[in-house]
Amino acid sequence: MNKKSYLRRVRLPRTPADWLEAVMNFIFFLCGMLAVCCVVLISVYMVVSGVPAIHKIGIFKFLFGTKWASTAAEPLFGILPFILSSVYGTLGATILGVPIGLLTAVFLSKAADPKLRTVVVTAIELLSGIPSVVFGLLGMQVLVPAVAKAFGKASGACLLSAIVVLSIMILPSIVSVSVTALNAVPPEYEQGSLALGATDTETWFKISIPAAKSGIAAGIVSSISNDGSVYSSSIVSPNFPSAFTPSCETSVISPLFIFCAFFMQKYSDALGALVSGIKRR
Repeated sequence: MNKKSYLRRVRLPRTPADWLEAVMNFIFFLCGMLAVCCVVLISVYMVVSGVPAIHKIGIFKFLFGTKWASTAAEPLFGILPFILSSVYGTLGATILGVPIGLLTAVFLSKAADPKLRTVVVTAIELLSGIPSVVFGLLGMQVLVPAVAKAFGKASGACLLSAIVVLSIMILPSIVSVSVTALNAVPPEYEQGSLALGATDTETWFKISIPAAKSGIAAGIVSSISNDGSVYSSSIVSPNFPSAFTPSCETSVISPLFIFCAFFMQKYSDALGALVSGIKRR
């Protein structure tokens, strides 16, 4: 490529509108790079700060250890039960919330009366704007006592309560995004299916949903990966006693030690014990 052809491709803005667009593109580029740099710096800081502790404990003992005793004479730092509890809660909320959200979206997009659709979709969009801490507090005040009374437990802060709270949390996002994706399906697809003799239900589930699967999947993933959902479930988790032995075998009515709640409640104790243990070694 010679110099003249290169200069033809790189043209300076000429009009004020072109200059404004170029400046805004540069500002947005800087903002994006700043966000990426912040994430990289945070990740590097966490890795550098955690390497000494992980080196002393052992990466496999830390990730796959089943006992946590941060204040013992010989501290143990196994986080596998907390990881599994978080996984159980997420899977349970997915199994419970995704079918309900998807069926609701199909009804609102394809079968509901236009007036009813407008009212329900507006209500769902309002629900998606409610802070996650509100759902957590409602679960703690309403759901936890109800679960304790139903199963005869001293406390209803268990896996079942967390699953219900999480499933309610992810429903608005799943329904809203799925409705948008289903409405974007070209009407020719459904008309062709109906012309070939398929029923409305067959068309919805065999034509519309597969055609909108990318948008539906994006809504499911974004709703499940919401950090606020994890925080709301940590509110209905029990407070950790000074000495306890977590178990990898979790039932729906057993105490749930969500990793987020564990980190918030026991971080200071673990950090002090970890530092003293490293110094002794």
